[in-house]
Amino acid sequence: MKRRSVVRLLPLSLATLLFAGAAVAQAVDEAPDVLIKRLSTDVLDAIKADKTLQNGDVSKIMTLVDSKIMPNVNFRRMTASATGPGWRKATPEQQKRLQEEFKTLLVRTYAGALSQVSDQAVFMKPLRAAAEDKEVIVRTEVRGRGDPIQLDYRLEKTPGQGPGWKIYDLNVLGVWLVDNYRGQFAQEINAKGVDGLIGTLSERNKANASANAKKS
Repeated sequence: MKRRSVVRLLPLSLATLLFAGAAVAQAVDEAPDVLIKRLSTDVLDAIKADKTLQNGDVSKIMTLVDSKIMPNVNFRRMTASATGPGWRKATPEQQKRLQEEFKTLLVRTYAGALSQVSDQAVFMKPLRAAAEDKEVIVRTEVRGRGDPIQLDYRLEKTPGQGPGWKIYDLNVLGVWLVDNYRGQFAQEINAKGVDGLIGTLSERNKANASANAKKS
């Protein structure tokens, strides 16, 4: 499939990732594929039932992200991987700003994708992993109107923390989310340094906020 199609499908698929924490964490560790199946189903049901989420209410999305989603995603690892070598050179304050701006970018960029949710359902593919594995890939397919969407998750084992696994990357039709941003971030850091990347993300977030305000 052409890259344009991948980019077109990425928003809806990322929305699934962003909302993959809506369910209450289980008291005992779950198998990673069981976790993804449960969360994905709960997420799609929640979006279908909430018009404000479908309409891209950013403030409500942000509240949900902070309270329900972040505990199920290793966002520090995701941001560090997307930033690349520049992450190790960044100060703790710069790392904090990068995480904040990156999260805001993802939420604001893909808020509009929620309006695309209609009759989708998630189908799991067989999990190929050993019991002792600390990192796994859970492969799924989102089916509804149109062509099925390949949606895979990378998870790391976190025993005793919530469901026992955390998401740290997402693959849509062969394109990993972290890889998709790493090249962009590297160009910014090489040209303007870490502060330059933070500034670029901040400006992009302001532009997205302005665009969303005009739509509402």
